Amino acid sequence: MKVLFVTAFIVFADQISKFMIKGIKFPLCGISFQGMSLGNSIPVLGDFLRITFIENPGMAFGIEVVDGKIFLTLFSVVASIGILFYLYLMRSEKLLFRLSLALILGGAIGNLIDRVFYGIIYGESSLFHGKVVDFIDIDFFNIDFLGFQLSRFWVFNIADASVSIGVILMLLFHRSFVGQNEQLPAVDSNSSTEANISI
Repeated sequence: MKVLFVTAFIVFADQISKFMIKGIKFPLCGISFQGMSLGNSIPVLGDFLRITFIENPGMAFGIEVVDGKIFLTLFSVVASIGILFYLYLMRSEKLLFRLSLALILGGAIGNLIDRVFYGIIYGESSLFHGKVVDFIDIDFFNIDFLGFQLSRFWVFNIADASVSIGVILMLLFHRSFVGQNEQLPAVDSNSSTEANISI
């Protein structure tokens, strides 16, 4: 299952980028990197693309969860295991299908690490109560519809982008993922009857 290298790369890139944004200290390894202050923003392409450090206690794009963080974290664990198992079952399917699953899995694991371990790593909360680090801040065309307003896209991270790309690939190419069942030639009942009589 070589597509799992894609999953591993997504997780690695996601976590490294988050450590660079939030900062990290591993005294035993001599690693210390000062990150950004929460809420700070750095322009990359003017106002169109910025690096903005926020933390998300809920789901992707700041969606809050009614039943709390433990439910969300456990659901993410079960979903990740389910995707991994399904990817194993589909190991002989088309590459694009397996790639889309690998992208979704990588994104799910990337954000799961934040929720499970970041509370302890950064001394902010207990196990399973960490917050997801988001930082990619993109300008968006203005939307004002039935009270819903949006001028900038929700701040997201590499894991969110990976899940979104995986889902989009599935939606765009789902027809090619579904194998065409070979239809057996129709058997004429009259000819079969005649054949039985002749025997």
